[in-house]
Amino acid sequence: MKKLVILSLSILSIAAFAQENLTAETLWKIKRLGGGDLSPNGKEILFTQTRINIDENRGYTDIFIYDLSSNTVKQVTDTPENEFEAKWMKDGNISFLAGRDGGVQLWKIDPKSGKKGLISQFKGNVEGYVLSPDEKRIATLQSVKVSKTLQEVHSDLPKSTARMETDLMYRHWNQWSDENATHIFIGYKNSAGQYIDGNDLMKDEVYDAVVPPFSGTEALLWVNDGKGLIYNAKKKVGKDFATSTNSALYLFDVETLQTVNLTPAQDGYDTSPILSPDGKMIAWLNMARNGFESDKNVIQYMDLETKSRKSISLNKDLTINDFQWARDGKGFLFVSPFKGVNQLFTCDMNGAVSQITTGRMNVVHFSQGKERLILGLQSMIAPTDLWNYDLKTKTLTQLTKINEDIFAKLNLPTIQEKWIKTTDGKEMLTWVLLPTNYKEGQKYPTLLYCQGGPQSMVSQFFSYRWNLMLMASQGYVVIAPNRRGLPGFGQEWNDAISKDWGGQPIRDYLSAVDQVSQESYVDPNRIGAVGASYGGYSVYFLAGNHEGRFKSFISHCGLFNLESWYGTTEELFFANWDIGGPYWDTDNKELYEVNSPHRYVQNWDTPILVIHGGKDFRVPESEGMQAYQAAQLKGLKSRYLYFPDEGHWVLKPQNGILWQREFFAWLAETL
Repeated sequence: MKKLVILSLSILSIAAFAQENLTAETLWKIKRLGGGDLSPNGKEILFTQTRINIDENRGYTDIFIYDLSSNTVKQVTDTPENEFEAKWMKDGNISFLAGRDGGVQLWKIDPKSGKKGLISQFKGNVEGYVLSPDEKRIATLQSVKVSKTLQEVHSDLPKSTARMETDLMYRHWNQWSDENATHIFIGYKNSAGQYIDGNDLMKDEVYDAVVPPFSGTEALLWVNDGKGLIYNAKKKVGKDFATSTNSALYLFDVETLQTVNLTPAQDGYDTSPILSPDGKMIAWLNMARNGFESDKNVIQYMDLETKSRKSISLNKDLTINDFQWARDGKGFLFVSPFKGVNQLFTCDMNGAVSQITTGRMNVVHFSQGKERLILGLQSMIAPTDLWNYDLKTKTLTQLTKINEDIFAKLNLPTIQEKWIKTTDGKEMLTWVLLPTNYKEGQKYPTLLYCQGGPQSMVSQFFSYRWNLMLMASQGYVVIAPNRRGLPGFGQEWNDAISKDWGGQPIRDYLSAVDQVSQESYVDPNRIGAVGASYGGYSVYFLAGNHEGRFKSFISHCGLFNLESWYGTTEELFFANWDIGGPYWDTDNKELYEVNSPHRYVQNWDTPILVIHGGKDFRVPESEGMQAYQAAQLKGLKSRYLYFPDEGHWVLKPQNGILWQREFFAWLAETL
């Protein structure tokens, strides 16, 4: 397939006449586009649009259609509820879930007439659904009770709020575990066209049907003409769940009611099952190494009749984020991080790779048609919109501009691509954003952006919190290095951070700062470092090892004391792989001494803002409290910004705006 060149700056050429800079308040007014799937006839595109109501501190999601014949957008729903899980039906109608009267119902709507009808009323709280290919059956994800509460054991104390833990994984990311698990229910369509709520195919099991907390209906797949359902689960609990990434694909036979593990011999993650166009094979993504959540994702496929399985070995060193069978069934299309951008590729069954997209825009979604690809694209200076790639002419056309009214008024920063020489002689891609008010010969305060993950590429992402365009719009140069330990630059580069958190990755940050600070536009006396998660860890580590390079620090949900963090985090497979395992293991003594930021507090001499969420169970709040307390006791200018109702991320609109205000207020004071 011919390469497609994307010129990201051209999509916002109207901004050449802009007069305003992006602000935190404007950032939260930007509408958010989701999906972008072609209709069965290939003439319409289904997508959702979410708008944030700051006063109500919530978002509203509605369904939209883009008509390719008339090049017009039509809003399909406009209700007080959020519509979600919107999908094309084979007759061109759209099915979707929506909340009403305290529950969730399944609806369908004719996108042309707007006629809407209720097609299922569920007994439980439905989290998602998948219709069988003939639409005669429905699989739903529902929460079911699998254990007793402590209050039920002590029934005479109904107002007690106590918990009793007997194993690990009693909390996960931002939620405490409870007596419920997510199970799959299989129902059917009756003669009246209504879907009847089904039976629990995992009855008496204590496991979740999909890998919590982020998996959903993408982990469910109907096969064998609707006679079988494949689901992707990690059937482990407690310590076994906390220390392993070994998930599997399970095939449930609707007629015999038997379940078979299709991938029993594989140790790492097996995820994202998809069906071949002829229905004879399935493919999925596999990580080989148990415990390594950021291992390379490879494509495996299986013949459903013979159960023979093969892996595709790509002739390019890539890991796969998202993939689909090609329409002819002779290969795959997939998205992969590649040199700082999430690009679209294709491969044949032998692993020969061709790159489809190039340029500075992330592919966040794609849908295949006979004549076109529909792409969801975004960059650091453009939130997601839909684009049409014509397969015959090899041309790209932007379809939606859902935030044109906002971006027409905004100045845009300039993005530079620099390749920095690291201390061990490697070349490192570093994005540099110049302020929107940039003037030749003027020096600007500068921010080193430290990426989280840690294995998460600094791509052309548009974030609603760590928004690099917003930082540049407030008058800062932004340095964003793709340091050691993230994908897109080969597996060796990705793996290099494990057990070396405070080593080469930190030296990579310093290499980027030292080289870019020599540019005429950087004020070397006004450089700060900011970041979250591993990026927050990096800020803490740099605070004790920066040799005067930085004048200000901001750490959000950072790891401060690796010993206390190991004792309070939940997914221990991550800690075991990336930092070596338990601190009481004598083999790990040096790793903890060298890599834990709290070991260098004696060198702290710079103002620091610490931010943390009370529901952050990946990096518990005590990490932020320890860092803030150390800064206070050392007499440093410091603040502790605490969100009791947020987790690892700040998701509530008013909290998000407050976060941005305090972030930039701190920088204004200290830089």
